[in-house]
Amino acid sequence: MPSTQTLVELIKAELKTAGLSYAQLAAELGLSESSVKRMFASGGEMPLSRVDEICRALKTDFAELSRKVAAAEPLRRELTLAQEKAVVADPRLLLLAICCLSQWSLEQVVASYAISEAEATRYLAQLDRLGVIELRPLNRYKLKLAKTFRWRAQGPVMQFFREEVISDYFSGGFDGDGELLMLVHGQLSHGQARELSERLQRVAEDFARQHLLDQKLPEGEKRSYTLVMGMRSWLFERFRYLQRDAKLRR
Repeated sequence: MPSTQTLVELIKAELKTAGLSYAQLAAELGLSESSVKRMFASGGEMPLSRVDEICRALKTDFAELSRKVAAAEPLRRELTLAQEKAVVADPRLLLLAICCLSQWSLEQVVASYAISEAEATRYLAQLDRLGVIELRPLNRYKLKLAKTFRWRAQGPVMQFFREEVISDYFSGGFDGDGELLMLVHGQLSHGQARELSERLQRVAEDFARQHLLDQKLPEGEKRSYTLVMGMRSWLFERFRYLQRDAKLRR
């Protein structure tokens, strides 16, 4: 739920847009102007009954105001450690989270995996409670994660991928249509490394955008692909002993 302060700030903005002063609102509510000012002051109290009265003065309703508050909430760039632990504790919940990140519909999930509609609905409700999505009628949802969302680098989800997924992923031949595996090693300045990382981020965003565009295609015209990119200052463990001053580099 959005904070009370977020709601108050939105009401202030709505009053300004409507050209309604505190004095005019006070007259509408049957209060003194000073009482209205205290209500909107930081730390002031605004009962729900007052919110309903203000909505009537603004010629709107609480549902519409709530929608605007939700839209104004900042998107998450990462989950808390506790939230990630909850997601990874159940493999099916993690699968649903990944499907939501790819913006699959519930129908696509049920058609692709051995998960019933009732189970998928239950997992969507869990993801709603965890703040990953905002669940809407008919099991539609809105992602509450920013485009820059990342699993925590040393968090439980990435640890799960390291232990359970990476070896399976890299065991493939990468020789199919549209597949590619490259390992490039070199030395870059810190500035160039940051610039290259930003360009790789844009490649990932292009992949995500194309995925959304191709959702409209018939199933027979699509294949599932997974893009993995990484860049770090690193030398393969087996080669470290060959370095000069290897003991100093460990």
